[in-house]
Amino acid sequence: MAETDQGPGPNVAVLCGGVGAARFLNGLVEVVKPSAVTAVVNVADDVTLHGLRISPDIDTIVYTLAGAHSVERGWGLDGETWQAMEMLGRYGGQDWFSLGDRDLGTHLFRTDELRKGRSLSEVTAEMARAWGLELNLLPVTDDRLRTMVTTVDEGEIGFQEYFVRRRHEVAVTAVRFDGAAEARPAPGVLEALSTSDVVVIAPSNPVVSIDPILAVPGVRAALGTRSDSVVAISPIVGGKALKGPADRLLVELGRQASVEAVGQWYTDVASILVIDEVDAEHVEKLEGRGMKVVVTDTIMARPGVAAALARAALEAVIES
Repeated sequence: MAETDQGPGPNVAVLCGGVGAARFLNGLVEVVKPSAVTAVVNVADDVTLHGLRISPDIDTIVYTLAGAHSVERGWGLDGETWQAMEMLGRYGGQDWFSLGDRDLGTHLFRTDELRKGRSLSEVTAEMARAWGLELNLLPVTDDRLRTMVTTVDEGEIGFQEYFVRRRHEVAVTAVRFDGAAEARPAPGVLEALSTSDVVVIAPSNPVVSIDPILAVPGVRAALGTRSDSVVAISPIVGGKALKGPADRLLVELGRQASVEAVGQWYTDVASILVIDEVDAEHVEKLEGRGMKVVVTDTIMARPGVAAALARAALEAVIES
């Protein structure tokens, strides 16, 4: 493939949501110049609490790439304190969504700038610069987009109510993306997805991290016209999600928790699927459905794995 590891290489767009995407991006910017990377980030997890606009996926990516994240928790900042939440709990306020004292500064800044009339993409770019990040970090839309989850016992609730407050332990019958029909891609999103040499769908939850991105008008179509250069990385390994409820959601929505189900999920937008070595037995079936398959280590728990995974994903497209 073309020279990488910070030398001349491909321009890469990545569809991102959550911890898995953050870890992948951390490896990707070791392989190609950060300035050649555009991360298109899910914002349907965003929530307003205590009058503050919170963008969990954006913040996880920023903190991780800046090396400031909590490795133990996988989210939030390292060395965080929780005195504001403790005080809120004393007053009987909503403290089920934990916001660290330093993290609150991020949400205060974002909220204040949005109230001044700036767009989420403008504020996100400024935050990335403040942390010294060189990649192009784009929310998929500046418009309102929210994941709504229908549960068996409680009806429809917001995503953070499901994911954090209920600890994603309640059964789900449907997922929808409120505001998707009216949302417009943020400036630069469609251009990045159309002109990048490679598009990677990060190992994020396909149901609630990637599908909200694809639901924004124009995004799925942009990928569909160039699916030969789109590679998806499965977040399912050995029938299980490495983090979060992706495996359970797939089953609850009538699919299997398997790499084959992930391949079917992305069949109209990606032609290549990267799966873990433990799932090598599924290669024949996936290829029988017309998908090129790459088998490698996808568990980014050890040093070097994320960068090797990024190389494998890029090579799968460039050498095809």
